[in-house]
Amino acid sequence: MIAEVIVDIASSETDRIFDYLCDEDIVVGSRVRAPFGNRTLPGFVMRIKESSDYPQEKLKKVLPSEDELPALNPECLALAEKISARYRVPKALSLRLFLPAEMRTGKVRELVKNYATLLMPTSEMKLLKTAKNQWGAAAYLEENGKTECAYLNNLFPGGVAALVKKGYAKITQEKLLRDPYKSVLANKQTRILTADQQRAVDTIERDKRTVQLLHGVTGSGKTEIYLTLIAKCLEKGKSSIFLVPEISLTPQMLSQLRARFGKNAAILHSGLSAGERFDEWWRLRTGEAKIAIGARSAIFAPLENLGVIIVDEEHDSSYSSESAPRYNTFDIALLRAKRNGCKLVLGSATPSVETYKKAQEGEFSLIRLDKRINRRPLPEIVIADMRREVRRGNNSSFSVALKEELEKCLLEDKQAILFLNRRGYSQTVICKECGYVAKCEACDVSLTYHREESCLKCHYCGQKYNMLSACPECGGVKLTYAGTGTQRIQAELQKLYPHARILRMDNDTTTGKEGHYKILKTFAEKQADILVGTQMIAKGHDFPEVTLVGILDADMSLHFSDYRSRERTFQLLTQVAGRCGRAEEPGKVVLQTFDPENEVLRFATAYDYEGFYDNEVSLRAAMAFPPFSKIVRVLVSGEDDKKCLEALRGVYVGLEQLYLDNQDKFLFFNKMRAPIKRIQNKFRYQILMRLSDTSVLPNIYAICAEEKTGDVLVSVEENPTNLS
Repeated sequence: MIAEVIVDIASSETDRIFDYLCDEDIVVGSRVRAPFGNRTLPGFVMRIKESSDYPQEKLKKVLPSEDELPALNPECLALAEKISARYRVPKALSLRLFLPAEMRTGKVRELVKNYATLLMPTSEMKLLKTAKNQWGAAAYLEENGKTECAYLNNLFPGGVAALVKKGYAKITQEKLLRDPYKSVLANKQTRILTADQQRAVDTIERDKRTVQLLHGVTGSGKTEIYLTLIAKCLEKGKSSIFLVPEISLTPQMLSQLRARFGKNAAILHSGLSAGERFDEWWRLRTGEAKIAIGARSAIFAPLENLGVIIVDEEHDSSYSSESAPRYNTFDIALLRAKRNGCKLVLGSATPSVETYKKAQEGEFSLIRLDKRINRRPLPEIVIADMRREVRRGNNSSFSVALKEELEKCLLEDKQAILFLNRRGYSQTVICKECGYVAKCEACDVSLTYHREESCLKCHYCGQKYNMLSACPECGGVKLTYAGTGTQRIQAELQKLYPHARILRMDNDTTTGKEGHYKILKTFAEKQADILVGTQMIAKGHDFPEVTLVGILDADMSLHFSDYRSRERTFQLLTQVAGRCGRAEEPGKVVLQTFDPENEVLRFATAYDYEGFYDNEVSLRAAMAFPPFSKIVRVLVSGEDDKKCLEALRGVYVGLEQLYLDNQDKFLFFNKMRAPIKRIQNKFRYQILMRLSDTSVLPNIYAICAEEKTGDVLVSVEENPTNLS
């Protein structure tokens, strides 16, 4: 038999099928060890055939892996080939998406432990009186039953081995599963659907269209609809994928899934240990678990016979990959949904403009949930004009209105959430004498001051620097801090309210697998009064005791040089506001801004998504921005500036010719330095295009793929989520 193998090397030079001899027990989708040059490398069997065009005596033989099942099922193989063709990346790179990284490199295996069991009573054993460890091990086993050998060997060295040798005990091996969230308790809730929820479920099941958009206000009960759809799939013997945008949401969602479906739910995301990810992945591959929940990468879960794919908070930018292949999760989900003939359910209180336009035009089904689950009103949003606060002499981070509401909230023993989308203590350190700004040596960005660690930190590469005592440019000691981060807000709050219990949730406080879960659990159990956080607190969380939300800098994302800045601001404000007033007590939101007349804030305070959408889509149409065009960015990056420029020129020549030959399909075409010129010691250049006709897109990928160099990375991004 001949195996057609992709060798696991992510290089265009080796991106082709190689023929190998194989035994009959090797099947399509198997992982193998393939002789390649003077090395043996991992590979994937794409097809099996009877003969090869190459002389059989010249073919080498592949060795099987130890997998109990082929690692990749037919759907995974087909998807990997489509991804490779669509994004012009080596097949090995697209195949890697479907496997845990450590499993692929052989750095993790099943966890197997040895257990000892006694075969007869100690009274029948003939042991020397001096064999104390043998007697001790035998007595322990007689009293406690089957015990792990490692534990017994610590207590009675050599005792177990001697008992086994004499036939008095036996050793068995057992496979242990590493449970990533043992501490996550099942969150049992009532499961009676409201009339609106039942109507939504019925519509999703009846509608013939593949994509269903569930547009429901915050607190409208979208999660219960998701769980009902998953339950119906399980009843039919089908599997499900449930995607959430933030790792912080997975434990909370997992607790609900476990309450409903027990061990049928498996979790997949980058925060797990290698062993946990390996075990969860295999539970899905073997069919032991039929529900995959996780962030973006869970779309590649090795499930078969899919019944539904759910993408919660579908508008979130985290669903776009920023490393090769630069896929959009929706595109992969749609491929899987069509292949399996199942529904793709997108949920959001603030759908992306692109998604909502397709729903308005009838390409997607549109299901609305306009009321909260308990018919409670949405929280009142009060605008605090920070210009007026400054004129009154209030230079603190908190308006008078927010302070009054915080005091009232604490007096009534309720909880508050304060949102600021900037971590750290202060955004920048500036010398008052010469204007020097502390910047990262590896990235072209200013450093952020972190007071708790007494250091300056780069939020792009993670590099830490000692705090400055004097300006390195002029030697001046008059250093000031510009901007406010979550650390400073926490410190200022503690001064204002010394007795308040304050938690902070950002990238600095949520390290470790359960970092998010522990903070959220503490807050949910009302062991804290105020939660200060970045955008990770904005989505999906349900805290019944929260009656106040403070948005400290509503303008922050409004004036970014990005066509999506208005949309992202509206989405973020709506999501954050929706965290309060979700139980019996009414909620209130204090929105602090220096631009209170801005129309985006006006739409947000009125919860007027339709008004915002109509306004935004008109602007996009007038400016020919997506969804009325497609933005394509070619990013050239590398550590050698000259080589980057050479690669940029090479790519630009080809793209310029394409542009000249197809000017009617281009709205914009130009090359330039990236806004952030250097990240992680890599220089960055870009070519920006705006297309009115995407038929030239395959040509763009082909031209960029021809620029082959190991020192410079050339990548293509479609409608990039971050243009910096």
